Amino acid sequence: MQNGLKYNVIYRCTIIVWMTVKFIFRLYFFHLRHRIWDERTRQKWNELLREMASEYRTKAIKLGGVLIKVGQFLSTRADFMPDVFIRELSGLVDRVPPIPFSYAKEVMEEEWGGSIDDHFAEIIDKPIASASIGQVYQGKLHDGTIVAIKVRRHRVKEIFYIDFKALKIVFWLIRLLTSFGKKTDLNALYRELVLVMERELDFEKELAFGKYFKERYKDYHSIHIPAYEEQLCTNKILVMEWIEGAKITDTVYMAEHNINVRQTAKAVFDFYFEQFFNPGHFHADPHAGNILIQQDGTIAIIDFGMIGEIRKQDTHLFKRLIQGIIVDDYDRILKTLDEMNFILPNADRDKLIKIIKQTIEMYENGSFKEMNAHIMEQIKDDIRIFIKEQPIQLSADYAYLGRAISIVLGVLISIYPEIDFEKLAKPKIKEWYGGKGFIDSIYKQVVKDAAKPILSFPNAMLNWLENGEKDRKWQKEQQHTRLLNQFYLLLEIVTFIMVAGSIVSSIYAYQAGRSILFIGSIVVLVIFFFILNFLFIKHYRMIRSIK
Repeated sequence: MQNGLKYNVIYRCTIIVWMTVKFIFRLYFFHLRHRIWDERTRQKWNELLREMASEYRTKAIKLGGVLIKVGQFLSTRADFMPDVFIRELSGLVDRVPPIPFSYAKEVMEEEWGGSIDDHFAEIIDKPIASASIGQVYQGKLHDGTIVAIKVRRHRVKEIFYIDFKALKIVFWLIRLLTSFGKKTDLNALYRELVLVMERELDFEKELAFGKYFKERYKDYHSIHIPAYEEQLCTNKILVMEWIEGAKITDTVYMAEHNINVRQTAKAVFDFYFEQFFNPGHFHADPHAGNILIQQDGTIAIIDFGMIGEIRKQDTHLFKRLIQGIIVDDYDRILKTLDEMNFILPNADRDKLIKIIKQTIEMYENGSFKEMNAHIMEQIKDDIRIFIKEQPIQLSADYAYLGRAISIVLGVLISIYPEIDFEKLAKPKIKEWYGGKGFIDSIYKQVVKDAAKPILSFPNAMLNWLENGEKDRKWQKEQQHTRLLNQFYLLLEIVTFIMVAGSIVSSIYAYQAGRSILFIGSIVVLVIFFFILNFLFIKHYRMIRSIK
């Protein structure tokens, strides 16, 4: 791709919008061709989604900008994204082609108002890591201190704001042409996307979060948060302590350095439990690459660009939700979910109470004793199915919280498969509830009837959801009519765009004196005009036949 096109508004918007239109078209066409959904159809459907996700990932890596961050954001949205799409999009993390060092050097010298030699004795020009927003280099200060230098990518903010415009068009198309757009609060989703991305673009905010975590966990001797060279940090640059170590999942490294794996797992559990259940900010991207184990066994946490927040009200609601489950008060559960903004306005609340009641009863027999990677995947699948099938939409913070919890549990099981979550959680849950008399009276019921089922769904839950899915499907004729109506509408929009494009092309050719291009544009205009007229007639007749 020519570098100029990458920053062209029309080019980027066209690529992003056309990809969306093409995806919607393929989904409609699949539904029209497959009226019966058997196992073979589901396999084809998953393969189609996998192909689309792969195409999206390729385009995102090529274009950069918002597409990368949207992909990472959507990979957290188990409440509405298909599993195959989520798995494919996870490949976007830290797989962005690096930019030349000359760009990074230009940014550094512009931000510092002088040569990089004024501050550094040496900088290695090959990036250590290259992400969608920034690249990381290793450098040495004049006093010999080794540091990591994170530099915002060249013109990345400009690209993001171009893509925000394209996103508005994309969301409009989704709202107009899909059932998903009608049942989802796309305005709220768009605001969350913009908020999350703007936060990550501002390195001064990341610096503030890094300092926040360093202060909050200064008494956690097993946890190390890097220090920052604040005099060199700006909106586009972060300079921080260089951390030597391996990924937390590198058990071979831990064995080589005689690091106690059980104690390491407990330290990670304690660190993240405290964040997930108490008011304050939490580290929302705790994958193994951001949790490093050092030679002395200290755990280093890096990268505070993706941060969520637990409010005091959230903690109160969590406790009330568990209490509702304990005493089988489903009205209280629904009211609490409503206050958490989980439930969409179009929800059938009576039906949702029934579903919640049946769900809890279904998984009360789950076992918490045998936790392994396979069971974790089963749990995640069960939770995703439940959330996607119900009129529920998570806020960004709750979506990030669910994703972060899932990642941390996976990391812990990976490094210490024998981990006993119940044993680790019991004293912390007592402390979390804050009242010994109260917690002693209900703790057994909390752990047995709430914690175990949530963490270990039985297969009966999945079977029930699959059977219930049949009751939620539209009648075949209604579904076909609706899809056909949207299919015509999609074709009409695409054809109208081609007509408009032909008009613009013919005007340009006429003004430029390019007769061949002018004639060709007129021919294309006439063809698509007749196609548009034909589609309007067919669509109108179909609507009349329904009436």
